[in-house]
Amino acid sequence: MSTAVANDRLVKRFEKWDTDGNGVLEAGDFQGEAARIAENLGKDAGSPEVQELRSAFQGLYEHLAQRAGVPAGSGISREQFLSATGDMLFKEGEAGFNRALSPIVKALINLCDDNHDGQIDDREFRAWLTAVGVPGADASDMFRKVDANGDGRLSEEELLKVVRDFHFGQLDVELLG
Repeated sequence: MSTAVANDRLVKRFEKWDTDGNGVLEAGDFQGEAARIAENLGKDAGSPEVQELRSAFQGLYEHLAQRAGVPAGSGISREQFLSATGDMLFKEGEAGFNRALSPIVKALINLCDDNHDGQIDDREFRAWLTAVGVPGADASDMFRKVDANGDGRLSEEELLKVVRDFHFGQLDVELLG
């Protein structure tokens, strides 16, 4: 894996999550991202699924703030974000990445899983991509590409692996927008 590819993707992630564009990531940015996703899915802000997503994003902010060495409620600079996430990717590897991002992936599944089977099918996958702001024109091709076992459904483990592989520069399918 190229650290340059991973770094470029982390810079893009920082810029996307800096929803107010002030150059630092704050809890409000993470809450703004959760609200945007819920709105894109047409979900009620007070629903349990949206509250789970908000909580997952809050947990991610707190995790990153702690890793960046900033007090809770403080902003995380781009450099601090790159350092903290870089350490998570390259020093902690899969376990650290899964610990940080699993709650987000699980919450997104719960938001998109219309038939409540705990997995994402092709139609739900298109909704997911739309919700996070990924152009869905090639959603079916992307779905087939990431459906590792070919069963027509994506489990939490499969989706987390795709997000992780994207950030490690091993796959060009972006699931977090």
